[in-house]
Amino acid sequence: MSENRTEPSFDPSWPEEKAELPGTPVDASPEEKEAAQAANEAEAAQLQSELAALQAKNTELNEQYLRAQAEMQNIRRRADEEISKARKFAVDSFAESLLPVADSLEAGLAIKEATPQQIREGAEATLRQLKSALERNKVLEISPAAGAKFDPHQHQAISVVPALGQEANTVVSVLQKGYSIAERVLRPALVTVAAPQ
Repeated sequence: MSENRTEPSFDPSWPEEKAELPGTPVDASPEEKEAAQAANEAEAAQLQSELAALQAKNTELNEQYLRAQAEMQNIRRRADEEISKARKFAVDSFAESLLPVADSLEAGLAIKEATPQQIREGAEATLRQLKSALERNKVLEISPAAGAKFDPHQHQAISVVPALGQEANTVVSVLQKGYSIAERVLRPALVTVAAPQ
């Protein structure tokens, strides 16, 4: 069975279809089409204006971000410089406070015919200068009195000895003084501790 197919033919009298604006009815009058086109153009202009405003805001926020990043880098750099200076000048201050001690030792050694009494007085004066220099730089002695409670954070027990009349876990004697700086232990005090009875 054969079908007769006819190809559609082009009819030049048929009106050409025009692309209609969105929201415009097909059978709208030319005035309505112009009004719709004007409304679309106004909406497009408003959207362009909003886009320009958002782009300007984006550029402003990006500049603020870059400035904040630069400021943070400057703050870090300044903080690193301050830390470096603080370390340098802390050592300078400590060294400067030890210079009188070195001067005293040199002066004592320069005396050729010193008596034992003079040597002892010079050593005591030099020790006072050294202790003063250490204290000015917050280096403090850890020297617990006999009977003080043993503190493992500041004391190191060398031995446990029986001590009559003394409470257990208290310091009996100090074998070597300890030192701390700004509440941090540089060296614990070496002590003997009373044994439990």
